[in-house]
Amino acid sequence: MAGSAAPAIHHRPLATDLQLPDELHPVLRRVYQGRGLGSARELDYQLSALLAPQQLYGADQAAALLAEAIAGNWKILIVGDYDCDGATSTALALDLLAQLGARQVDFIVPNRFVDGYGLTPSIVAQAQARDTQLIVTVDNGISSVAGVAAAREAGIRTLITDHHLPGDELPAADVIVNPNQPACGFPSKNMAGVGVMFYVLLALRQLLREQGEFERRAEPNLATGLDLVALGTVADVVRLDHNNRVLVEQGLRRMRAGHVRPGIRAMLELAKRSLPQLQASDLGFAVGPRLNAAGRLDDMALGIRCLLSTDMEQARPLAAQLHQLNAERRELEQDMRDHALSLIEDDGSVGLTLYDESWHEGVVGLVAGRVKDQRHRPVFAFAPAQESGWLKGSGRSISGLHIRDALATMAAREPGLLERFGGHAMAAGLSLPLSHLDRFRAAFDKVCREQLEPAQLDRSFAVDGCLAAEELNLDCALALESGGPWGQAFEEPSFEGEFVVEDMRVVGDRHAKYRLVTEAGSRLAAIHFGGADSSVSSGRVQLVYRLVVNRFRDAMNAELQILELWPQR
Repeated sequence: MAGSAAPAIHHRPLATDLQLPDELHPVLRRVYQGRGLGSARELDYQLSALLAPQQLYGADQAAALLAEAIAGNWKILIVGDYDCDGATSTALALDLLAQLGARQVDFIVPNRFVDGYGLTPSIVAQAQARDTQLIVTVDNGISSVAGVAAAREAGIRTLITDHHLPGDELPAADVIVNPNQPACGFPSKNMAGVGVMFYVLLALRQLLREQGEFERRAEPNLATGLDLVALGTVADVVRLDHNNRVLVEQGLRRMRAGHVRPGIRAMLELAKRSLPQLQASDLGFAVGPRLNAAGRLDDMALGIRCLLSTDMEQARPLAAQLHQLNAERRELEQDMRDHALSLIEDDGSVGLTLYDESWHEGVVGLVAGRVKDQRHRPVFAFAPAQESGWLKGSGRSISGLHIRDALATMAAREPGLLERFGGHAMAAGLSLPLSHLDRFRAAFDKVCREQLEPAQLDRSFAVDGCLAAEELNLDCALALESGGPWGQAFEEPSFEGEFVVEDMRVVGDRHAKYRLVTEAGSRLAAIHFGGADSSVSSGRVQLVYRLVVNRFRDAMNAELQILELWPQR
């Protein structure tokens, strides 16, 4: 940010031997050369490019169990999760299982504040009260050892579909489908929970086809669920490897063509996003947060009902409730973030652990992410849990520290410190007794110091080089926009460059709007979202930026979206 030390800038190395189509825009060609592609085949986003469901360990067994349940008219209960991936996974399972012939399918989402995470014995008790015969978890369950044991004791069959990293002990479920379980050789380990469930449903359709089910009735088109798959995949910030890019791009193409369920359309309307120009970032920044707000502050069942709406008259009031919850979440998050930053002591800590008894447990993950972005340190933020004497914590990491593995290391070193934790490389969650907080703070800082090199603690950007003045135009911006889907590990193109600030004004919610001049004398508009506090009003500046398309009414213009800015000395 302005006034602080300039970040380190690294240019992505180019794979010049990569054979790419001749018709590509030259700048997009350079971007692809810096994305680590193995071949041009990784730019094929047709459905035929998807990995086969039969490659996903357990998918065929899951299909057989679901086919048995459908044939026997079992009562099936989908156990979801209270984030966007969990909501889309739940809606996908309910919608497509019904299309595939299931007649008794219901869902339950654990209440974050009462039930905790995943398939717990208390959730099993609720399932038993509904006379459930088959529990299907989506986006959870791989750590639900006690819950699955309770289900088995109650005579309820269990199918676990999940993508989180497993612990030392797998639950004794009838079937587990998880690309990250030890026995699974599926090439894409990065699917979101909604992607895993989609693959199970593809395998189920294939089995029903082989059994002659669709000789008696029409075969459902499971592509109708790709809007949910795209939304959940982007919102869960999983790595967009080739298989995930196919899923996201196919969902986006359907949505741009108007094939989108009313609930998603209603949320996009409120966010003022245009369907024909829809990008992955719109799902991540406009729809995902509105859905997540329900799980953070209220009940994710509201979000799932919105996704399952059958018409706009039903969807719009539900989307409006999600919109209001998201506004409340933003205000709460801002207050908590400002407070969290004030708690940080400049004592040289590498891993930061923050807690206040007034914080909301549904928002600590967002606060950890904001502090991580600002301080470039791994962060855990804690809030009081519903259970007296316990805390709920959420962590976010920087490149170089696998935060879930860091927790596993801490648990092995200090038995009894951690009882319940899970997560991914960049995000994790846990429950912790309040009395263990100081021990946790010291242990987390220690493991961060051990695993992170000093250079990894400096803010840095990997960019796609510089753009010449003649490349800063609408044609290039449109080419870059069309080159996605962009996302985690397939980052949207960014560049560095030097400009002169001709004018700056603050607009909207603390955003800085610039008019910049290039070395060639041409003028460009630029926007720095949330950058009012670090703005520069005049002089020469160095930027890390994206070249984007600004659409306003019927006009399109190239614009710079500033990621980082600092004065030139």
